[in-house]
Amino acid sequence: MPNQIKHILFFLLLLFLKKTGVAQLCTGSLGDPVVNISFGSGSNPGPPLPASVTTYNYANKSCPDDGYYTIANSTSGCFSNTWHTLTEDHTPGDVNGYMMLVNASFNPGVFYLDTVKNLCGATTYEFSAWMLSILKSSACNGTGNMPNISFSIETTAGVLVQSYNTGNIDNLSFPQWNHYGFFFTLPPGVNDLVLRMTNNAPGGCGNDLALDDITFRPCGPKVDAAFVNVTGTGDTANYCISDNKTITISGNAQLGYSNPFFQWQQSTDSGASWQDIPGETSTNYTKTFAAAGRFQYRMTVAESGNIGLARCRVASNILNILIDAIPLPQPGNSSPVCEHVPVTLSAKNGDSYSWTGPNGFTSVIAAPIINSTSLTDAGQYYVLVTTKGGCTRQDSTLVVVHPIPIPDAGADAIICENTRTTLQASGGTLYRWEPSTGLSDTTIANPVAAPVATTVYTVSVGNQWLCWSRDTTILTVLKKPLASAGPDKKIIAGQSIKLNGTASGDTASHFWTPPLFIDNAASLAPVVNPVSDITYTLHVLSNNGCGTSTDEVFVRVLKKIGVPNAFSPNGDGINDVWNIEALDSYPESETRVFNRYGQLVFESKGYGIPWNGKYNGKPLPTGTYYYTIDRKNDFPVMSGWIMLIR
Repeated sequence: MPNQIKHILFFLLLLFLKKTGVAQLCTGSLGDPVVNISFGSGSNPGPPLPASVTTYNYANKSCPDDGYYTIANSTSGCFSNTWHTLTEDHTPGDVNGYMMLVNASFNPGVFYLDTVKNLCGATTYEFSAWMLSILKSSACNGTGNMPNISFSIETTAGVLVQSYNTGNIDNLSFPQWNHYGFFFTLPPGVNDLVLRMTNNAPGGCGNDLALDDITFRPCGPKVDAAFVNVTGTGDTANYCISDNKTITISGNAQLGYSNPFFQWQQSTDSGASWQDIPGETSTNYTKTFAAAGRFQYRMTVAESGNIGLARCRVASNILNILIDAIPLPQPGNSSPVCEHVPVTLSAKNGDSYSWTGPNGFTSVIAAPIINSTSLTDAGQYYVLVTTKGGCTRQDSTLVVVHPIPIPDAGADAIICENTRTTLQASGGTLYRWEPSTGLSDTTIANPVAAPVATTVYTVSVGNQWLCWSRDTTILTVLKKPLASAGPDKKIIAGQSIKLNGTASGDTASHFWTPPLFIDNAASLAPVVNPVSDITYTLHVLSNNGCGTSTDEVFVRVLKKIGVPNAFSPNGDGINDVWNIEALDSYPESETRVFNRYGQLVFESKGYGIPWNGKYNGKPLPTGTYYYTIDRKNDFPVMSGWIMLIR
């Protein structure tokens, strides 16, 4: 098909899209941005735009009022949180990148106007911009105005070249950037144009937007680049430097140019900039690669008269050629280690790894781990490192594994309370005992131990490589016997009483002496009925040689008193006094006598002198009198009557 017909068909397609109102982004190939308005970056708020660019007023804050705009890298909490919170501009990772925030005026009108210069006449361009409605869908009772933007491209003489309307940009519950754009063709000889953005919606509640990344890029027919003598690699070919590979790449432009011209380009900074390759203007390019590195190529296309101007070209996809250097494995490992400690191997600078080593070890990862190492895991480990391009190199690393000591904390032992013994550990050159309780030194093999209670001691034994292992010994502490015969007792002759002895200590036995008037000398609480005062001794003996303990209890046997119920103090020498038998054995006793009216007529403590029937030195009349005798010592009070006879 002749080139003139191809050219006509391409522009008929553009005309059809314009007539039907279907605006779209470029579906062919794009060139590098001729204009890229990103509004810069910095701290909030950014500087105002030139007065010629917008009719809106600049607000020196991140929440502009109606009819105002600001330049900001973020916004938060605006208008009682009815605006979305934006933490960055449209470009992810653009640190402190600015965007234009617009709070529309109440009347529709132009809010952005700019002149774009030095374009190429008779060339198709794509215009695009990123926008979002910053008003939340819940604001304004859910009826907020939505932005509606018209774009127009005009010549500097005011002739309309192309226009496009976004329609309503929805207010959403979350912030969403939308990409809007269209392509247009400048008339021949026209190199400058005017970009006009008009806000069609009314202001008030809503119609607020964010604008970012306005670009103009050449748009042309689809341009493809591919490898000729490399198969199955897509846009990337990868070889080793030792291959000395010769690679041919080829480009192809579809319908659209009447007289297309070609220029191959190379980038040495990962696509940030491109340089023409002198003389490479055919559809094929061949090069032999004898140096390592990353090489990027693309083919650019323009009409014959514009090929010398980068702003008039479109570019193909990028072809990447990766030439690997011979890798440096730099193998290493985390040894020396002690037995049972993992070892991590490591190698670098490859895309695949193949390890071999002692005990049949293999691995295909860069940093494999040898778990719970043994002495047989020590030795040389080899790694073969391979790059994606097929470059290989083998190297090795030595793994060192030290033995751990065989610890012995000594045999378990038994000691008596308040005694000591010497622990005996062996198996290494360094020792650490835990706990430290009761030990004379925690850093020697044979510390003296005197714990107050049974203790499990753990010793960590180390060797010259600082490898450690542990063992334990139990030191059992036997409590010494302890006897308590209980409190002293008092009884009345003929009575019996229970003793209250207690015995403590480990593996102890007990008995009472003397074995007189006692029902069971082996019981801690025997019943005794001595006929006279006696001292009993409780003996508690350790059955493990931890000594003997004794304690005594005194049992006092009091006489039984006899109380006569009559006496005759008439001076005949017979029963002249009230003589209470054995009351003198109760020296703390209190005796009281009352007449029938309750009057105290006699009182004695200890009853040293018997009552002679007188009160205040005068004989009392014959009659019945009443007495109380309190013997103390927890005995009950005795009471009764006595007849005084004259």
